[in-house]
Amino acid sequence: MERHNPSKREEAVALLRRGVTNRAVAERLNVPRGTVSWWRHEDRKKRGEPVATRPSLLCPICDNRPLDRAAYAYLLGLYLGDGHISHYAKHKVPSLMVTMDDAWPGLQDAAEAALRAVFPHNATCRLRRKGCQNIKVYFKHLPCLFPQHGLGKKHERAIVLEAWQQTIVNEHPWEFIRGLIHSDGCRITNWTEKIIGGERKRYEYPRYFFSNASADILRLFTDALDAVGVEWKRANQRRAVENISIAKRASVALMDARVGPKY
Repeated sequence: MERHNPSKREEAVALLRRGVTNRAVAERLNVPRGTVSWWRHEDRKKRGEPVATRPSLLCPICDNRPLDRAAYAYLLGLYLGDGHISHYAKHKVPSLMVTMDDAWPGLQDAAEAALRAVFPHNATCRLRRKGCQNIKVYFKHLPCLFPQHGLGKKHERAIVLEAWQQTIVNEHPWEFIRGLIHSDGCRITNWTEKIIGGERKRYEYPRYFFSNASADILRLFTDALDAVGVEWKRANQRRAVENISIAKRASVALMDARVGPKY
């Protein structure tokens, strides 16, 4: 914000106290209207008057702003898989970015819808990159909502949910599972051949996989599966990135009903 002569600020405040509008003061003193609005805000705060805070600045954790808990559970799953928080010097506030492949335009829309639901007063944007889109929102209190944020890669640090986060995941386990599958999971169709009565027959069966290098994130995923009655098993345990496999027919049917393939 441009610095102005203190006498001009005092004159503006005096006019504002007499009931002159922000616009009239700005035009009279040749000062940006936003500057006049800030002076009014600071003067009211100095005198102890109630000062309204813009909804875009309110935090669900610090200020008890209402939170879409189902959308947050989904977004938390996306964040643990393909999301990260950055705070560059040229920006005043941190940003949350979720990267979604162009092969799944429906998931890009779902990710943006979740950001808009969790941050209804903050603008979201998409940054197109080769083969993907980075879906982004800026908000001062992102570390409050995602306390798992920290230095380094997620699989190199502890990932533990806060009590309030676990409560939301317990309330909306399927949304959390959907977010994880939509980020680091997939639904595939396996096939095999058997000889029955001398005739070779091909059988196809679907299954779900979830892959991640973090043992903590894998545990969060399997805990959620246990909560909704989905059977799972570990696969490729000797690899750096472990896979969780869901192949039992009844469990796949549950996943199909509540998650489904990527789109």
